[in-house]
Amino acid sequence: MIDRASLRLSAGLLLVGQLLYIAVTQFHAGGDANNHPAIFAVYAGDEIWAAVHLGQFASMAMLIAGLLAQFFVLDIEAKAAKWTGRFGAASAVAALALYGVLQAVDGIALKQAVNAWAGAPDTERAARFADAEAIRWLEWGMRSYHDFALGLALLLLAAAIARITWVPRPIAYLMGLSGLTYLVQGWVAGSEGFSPAQSAAIVLGWVLSLVWMIWLVVVAWWMQESERNS
Repeated sequence: MIDRASLRLSAGLLLVGQLLYIAVTQFHAGGDANNHPAIFAVYAGDEIWAAVHLGQFASMAMLIAGLLAQFFVLDIEAKAAKWTGRFGAASAVAALALYGVLQAVDGIALKQAVNAWAGAPDTERAARFADAEAIRWLEWGMRSYHDFALGLALLLLAAAIARITWVPRPIAYLMGLSGLTYLVQGWVAGSEGFSPAQSAAIVLGWVLSLVWMIWLVVVAWWMQESERNS
């Protein structure tokens, strides 16, 4: 038997977390992220930087909480699928930990570094810029491995959910495709930073995620109505 209240809660956490993440990200300072002199100047002048990154972390935590809840709520009976789901849940936990470190590097360390560069005297600016750029490259690495971990979590959980008969199979397929977009994001971030190719993969991942999350919310509430009318 499925705990319908828990299913609705987990599906809601996923969707609200994803929507909030997209909304908060719209307030992130923009520009050519790989043009470091120009973008660092923009970052230094951003007064809501810390709030935006805290909001992103809270949204990601909500999303991953919903992802973990799905594993515990959905009754996965097949032994192989259950172990696949467990590995997916472990990867989701790793993704959240990596994202916390990523936001500490990006939301705090990078901001302090670009502020110091922007306010440094001419004799120190080159050294300050090198410090900020090193932190930026560290951010690339953290973002890359966070994306790999979250992509793997989505793929593994999608494979497990695909074995559940009452869940529409396309939900699992779309979930797996969204996981693949995170793997692409991870590769691009690690090899060329925050390029247009990564931005395109991010948007595609958002679209795919919203489709399967909305579908899952509809399924969860339809089950409630079916039970009430039976």
